[in-house]
Amino acid sequence: MKIAFIGQKGIPALSGGVEKHVEKLAVHLAALGHDITVYTRPAYTDKTLKEYQGVKLISLSSIRTKHLDAVSHTFLATAHALFQNYDVVHYHSIGPSVFSILPRIFRGGMRVVATFHSRDYFHKKWNVFARLFLQLAEKITCTVPEKTIVISETLKRYAEEKYARKFSLVPNGADVAFEPDTNFLNQWGLRPKRYILSVSRLIAHKGIHYLIKAFNELENMNKIPNNFKLVIVGAPTYTKEYETYLKVLAEGHSNIIFVGEQTGKTLEELFSHAYLFVQPSEDEGLSLALLEAMGHGLMPIVSDIPANREAIANTGAFFPSKDAVSLEKELAYFINRPEDVAVLGKLAQERVQDHYSWDAIARRTFEVYEEALHQNSSAREPYASYRTK
Repeated sequence: MKIAFIGQKGIPALSGGVEKHVEKLAVHLAALGHDITVYTRPAYTDKTLKEYQGVKLISLSSIRTKHLDAVSHTFLATAHALFQNYDVVHYHSIGPSVFSILPRIFRGGMRVVATFHSRDYFHKKWNVFARLFLQLAEKITCTVPEKTIVISETLKRYAEEKYARKFSLVPNGADVAFEPDTNFLNQWGLRPKRYILSVSRLIAHKGIHYLIKAFNELENMNKIPNNFKLVIVGAPTYTKEYETYLKVLAEGHSNIIFVGEQTGKTLEELFSHAYLFVQPSEDEGLSLALLEAMGHGLMPIVSDIPANREAIANTGAFFPSKDAVSLEKELAYFINRPEDVAVLGKLAQERVQDHYSWDAIARRTFEVYEEALHQNSSAREPYASYRTK
């Protein structure tokens, strides 16, 4: 089957849950023998790179501004895809999926699938006009493609209730490789099992400020063991002012370390040797970073939003979203209970192995493609009518 992915910045993934999702899915589908193409942006993926682990790459330009980068690139990718012989075009995220209507109108034999990753209009980086656009984009994502995939039970319940349509649940996944080296840790003065880890983009709705406030308070009250650190992995996405705010919050606390965006071996090293993982987000679809942390055997402490509860089940601890004081109490309790942390980490690892294997996710996604290909042609009639006008 010939399949194209549209909406992501590119692969190999440097940052971003959608990019990691597309990379893993595309590579696994290619390994199963399918012809996979991923559209990339030159600011993210080297435009001279034409293939990655069996996946074809097509680089197209974009208008590199906060509001036009994804939209402009997705439009060009869709225009290009209309003249190819793909069996399935798969859009990722609600913003890019607004263009899914074009192949539905102009390419009757090409099936369209979209993945609803998260309700992006809740993200604080967007202004009121962008949020209105994303709400419209959500409606298109959930009604126009032959099949729409959701990545969590939480999103499935929401979408089916709002749009009165069946959605296909295919979660995110986690491939884990333990990294025994500690070279990167040594550069930052980190010791195995002596640091708390958080991995995300530095965007306000990810809630890193709550984590810093909680850690600061524990340090001020001498409830943190000597030389025990907080490591924050990530970079801003058109949110430099938020990164500055976080560093102002951390001033005077040398045990809070910002290591920037990390990938590959260094990120694996950070996951492999952390004590526990904290996810303080105000909103998520289904966090890949959280699943990867659990896959590495890290006990998770997470905000009690539905997607986080779904991900960790009974393998970690919750605190009320946006409540730094409650997060502080959870950290204080578990920092001095390594046996409990190890037991919960093992349970988290087993949960990822049982429920979030990328091989199984790739096979389930391919089943969705087959369902779209064999879907009754009458489902396309409202869109076919546009072609006759």
